[in-house]
Amino acid sequence: MTRPLRIDIANGWYHTMSRGFERGVVFDDHRDYEHFLEVLEAMVARYGVKVHAYVLLANHYHLLLQTPHANLSRAMQWLNVSYGVWFNRRHNRVGPLFQGRFKSVPIEGEGSWALRASVYLHLNPVRIAELGLGKRERKAEGQGLRTPRPDLVKARLEALRGYRWSSYPAYAGYRSRPGWLTCEDLWRRARRREGTPKASYRWHVEAPLKAGVEAVESLGMQIKGALALGSTVFVDRLRRSVRGDAHEQPLVRAWRRRLPFEMVIKVVATEKGEPWERFRDRHGDWGRDVALWLGRRHCGLTQAELGAAAGGVAYPAVGQAVRRMDALCRTDRRLHRLRARLEKQLLDIAT
Repeated sequence: MTRPLRIDIANGWYHTMSRGFERGVVFDDHRDYEHFLEVLEAMVARYGVKVHAYVLLANHYHLLLQTPHANLSRAMQWLNVSYGVWFNRRHNRVGPLFQGRFKSVPIEGEGSWALRASVYLHLNPVRIAELGLGKRERKAEGQGLRTPRPDLVKARLEALRGYRWSSYPAYAGYRSRPGWLTCEDLWRRARRREGTPKASYRWHVEAPLKAGVEAVESLGMQIKGALALGSTVFVDRLRRSVRGDAHEQPLVRAWRRRLPFEMVIKVVATEKGEPWERFRDRHGDWGRDVALWLGRRHCGLTQAELGAAAGGVAYPAVGQAVRRMDALCRTDRRLHRLRARLEKQLLDIAT
């Protein structure tokens, strides 16, 4: 097994998760859930980690953590080993409980990034087919092919509010919160002009279920495949700090290929011999299209984020430009070679 890449940051925020071995159950009954929360509380006391949110599901769990002492790896290893030993003893089983090592996504501590991650995390219990939010159903609803029925929305909200093994009911004021759960930071970030902190947080989580799930799906796609969640400045700072063996650790290679869009602009503008601002809005210009294609492939940005980084290009136009570039390169060998050369320049700079 290759050694995982870990980025331990003093006061860093992380979305972490662990899945059961071969997707097996890690919480078999109420006592299992309760004991995991007891171990989580002990981790807070032992390692000084802040738990901002949690969701426990039958075969995996999600946590939103902050590490004042840059000790995520030690804390998470202790959590999984401690609970795994207890679970095996209780259920008379042997072997690893969790599938490999835990996964973690660094999150920018400033702005709304952690709030958005907590919304995605807290909606996990209702993202199921029984509530019309299985993968196929979410895709159809997110594409606007249908809107949720009122009775279905009601069922989703009841399931969300009543899910016992999540921090959401404590955030939303549906039950008291445990002393080891830190809510103040996200309450403050969720605060709206009107309403209490709890009511404001409820709005952020429950509004997507009432209106549809397109925004949640967009965030979910971003988090699931993300190396980090934050601004381009934050991500680039992390990329520059990554150390490791690119041959043994695939994430090292992935980080080195995640580039700031400013670097893409510089390479393309140098090739064209004119400033980005001059050809960015020029209709049909290959320079803009290849820059957006490279940005979508190597900068780890959504179409909306890429459009903003490009100077205000609408996100549908970003998608059109990427598809147009692919189509042109299938028939124009010169353009195909040029795009490949620019891509190689970027990767050479990154490594």
